[in-house]
Amino acid sequence: MVKNVLFICSQNKLRSPTAEQVFANWPGIETLSAGTNKDAENPLSSEQIEWADIIFVMEKAHRSKVQAKYRANLNGKRLICLHIPDEYDFMDPNLIALLKAKVPVYL
Repeated sequence: MVKNVLFICSQNKLRSPTAEQVFANWPGIETLSAGTNKDAENPLSSEQIEWADIIFVMEKAHRSKVQAKYRANLNGKRLICLHIPDEYDFMDPNLIALLKAKVPVYL
């Protein structure tokens, strides 16, 4: 069975799109990414929350926003905070290493 994995940050420009790409070719998972801000590249929607089996957020603030706005859509889904600060560029090797260290445990 394929797991749908959603990665969330603020703007959906650096961290979550990097995570989406890093795990896009992993066997048995489909990936998407979104941002919590209204002006994000791909703003988070209830449809994305519904689609996801596992949701990863980069910071506690993202987790709070998701829980507050999409509580009805979460229905016991796993919502995991990776505690990755907004200090990396898109596809930054250090960010990729951090993601590869933190995410696979939950997949």
